[in-house]
Amino acid sequence: MDAIDLLQFHVWDDSWANEPEFRDTIKKLKNDGLIRYFGLSLNRWEPDNGIKTLQTGLVDAVQVIYNIFDQAPEDNLFPVCRALNVGVIARVPLDEGSLGGKLTATTTFPVNDWRSGYFGPENLSRTVGRVEILKRILPASMTMPELALRFILSNPDVSTTIVGMRRPQHVRVNLATSDAGPLDASLLEALKPQRWDRTPQRWSD
Repeated sequence: MDAIDLLQFHVWDDSWANEPEFRDTIKKLKNDGLIRYFGLSLNRWEPDNGIKTLQTGLVDAVQVIYNIFDQAPEDNLFPVCRALNVGVIARVPLDEGSLGGKLTATTTFPVNDWRSGYFGPENLSRTVGRVEILKRILPASMTMPELALRFILSNPDVSTTIVGMRRPQHVRVNLATSDAGPLDASLLEALKPQRWDRTPQRWSD
């Protein structure tokens, strides 16, 4: 290919925003036609750790964790993206699988599966408890993944979301979900209190 459409830098720290090497490199990559757009992928539960860099004018898109639980990007990041016309890619839309609705308090993963650490003793029971509350809000005609994805796509600040899909059926269902439109205002209002503000932990990286 002639150029990379979108080059994203993962694991960012806003203290790098004023580094001449960063600024000059991105400008050169664009001017030389090697990349068309540049984006940041922000760290888990640190949606504000990129706002300063967005204000340099060098960033065209930002990838950030945003889902029913992780609503913090709405506070500060999304208004900046809106003002600067920066695209938003919502990552981890199903909260690493919990919003698929199949986890239980006894769910385990193989030792070599990174989820065995993420959904370990410090996180699994609290997560399952919050998902059970969501199930009581879930309309009878809707699945948990549909609820999760449509919540994200209901926000006009979001350009798209990226969701893991392991089976063809997942692809078909998720594509259909993207065409279903935004959630009803009353349902969105019921989901707002399900916000869960978290801070990075040793098991969450």
